[in-house]
Amino acid sequence: MSNYTNVNQSLRQRFIRYAKIDTQSDPGSNTCPSTEKQKNLARLLVEEMIEMGITDAEMDNNGYVYGTIPATSDKKLPVIFFCSHMDTSPDCSGENVKPLIHQNYQGDDIVLPDDPTIVLRLAEHKDLKHQIGNDIITASGTTLLGADNKAGVAAIMEAAAFLTKNPAIKHGTIKILFTPDEEIGRGVDNVDLDKLGADFGYTIDGETLGSIEDETFSADGATLIVNGVSTHPGFAKGKMENAIKIVSDIINALPKDQFTPETTSEKEGFIHPVSFGGQVEQAEAQFIIRDFTDEKLAEHGSLLEQTIKNVMENYPKSTYKLEITPQYRNMKQILDQHPKIVEYGIEAIKRAGVVAKPQRIRGGTDGSRLSFMGLPCPNIFAGEHAFHSKQEWVSVQDMEKAAQTIVNIAGIWEEKG
Repeated sequence: MSNYTNVNQSLRQRFIRYAKIDTQSDPGSNTCPSTEKQKNLARLLVEEMIEMGITDAEMDNNGYVYGTIPATSDKKLPVIFFCSHMDTSPDCSGENVKPLIHQNYQGDDIVLPDDPTIVLRLAEHKDLKHQIGNDIITASGTTLLGADNKAGVAAIMEAAAFLTKNPAIKHGTIKILFTPDEEIGRGVDNVDLDKLGADFGYTIDGETLGSIEDETFSADGATLIVNGVSTHPGFAKGKMENAIKIVSDIINALPKDQFTPETTSEKEGFIHPVSFGGQVEQAEAQFIIRDFTDEKLAEHGSLLEQTIKNVMENYPKSTYKLEITPQYRNMKQILDQHPKIVEYGIEAIKRAGVVAKPQRIRGGTDGSRLSFMGLPCPNIFAGEHAFHSKQEWVSVQDMEKAAQTIVNIAGIWEEKG
């Protein structure tokens, strides 16, 4: 993208435009998208794609955005898609986001003006040491920024604008996909694979500059319902079995020095209670279970159930129901069958003048599920950091390298096709 001299200014303006739109998703909603406001960004993206010449750009009834950049090569090439999600996390407010540009960052603490207790310190944000001289964008201190994943959205849109302005660059058909509700685990629930019409793709939703991720957790969700014995508390001796206390005992009986998010790293998995509520008669807890292999995932599920059984022996009049349901699986199982997809991604990062960093994700992406839907899909960096928090930040220069990597991927598949 060396001949696109305005990319830096264009990209920062594009990202700020998107970041100001509240697209927070809602896990308590049963609609798709879970919040109607996500469509506000979707409509803008469609308008901008049409303006740049992507004539088939559209938003469907579920808030998914699709578009096609036609091939400029005569070769018979696979159809590649690039994907980012439009929603922001429910963990932190996304309303009235005020993006701030900290130009020519020099390593100082960044104090956010709307809440001076929110400070980005070099010692706490290790990747800031690689940003000296770059332009950092943060929110103002009362909201998240939305770089997860509007940094990816902006990079894809910037790459699309560049490719449509430069038809001399040879590439195959390129599809664009923007999804709602990724942050609440529903990002590809209603994707139209026929409309997408691709062979494989890349999500642009990674963190550190140069990272390419081909491995995720495998994930299950678990719902535990305990039916206790309720009676008047004044006459409960020998009769009451409090479901709230039973579930509390179960959670307390789980390992504390292993198999928890706060005690694991690298390739270690965990059992994590994420919600809990109820009354004396019935109480419920939700868990997420994570590991990198299906075998270890199953072992964690067995550990959870055995722990429940052990505790329930102390409450002979009470009963329980445990339901474990699959959520997503490690995309490496699929990507290892298609090594060129990751290889060409690494080559594209290197051609952008960046050190490629193959990594694994202690989490999942839309690409996890898309891979198992027949569309192998590793994850490329977008430059987002400290996501889901008021300290979230992104570097304009990192987003620029992400956009350049997207253009390079398209060109490499044409070269080698």
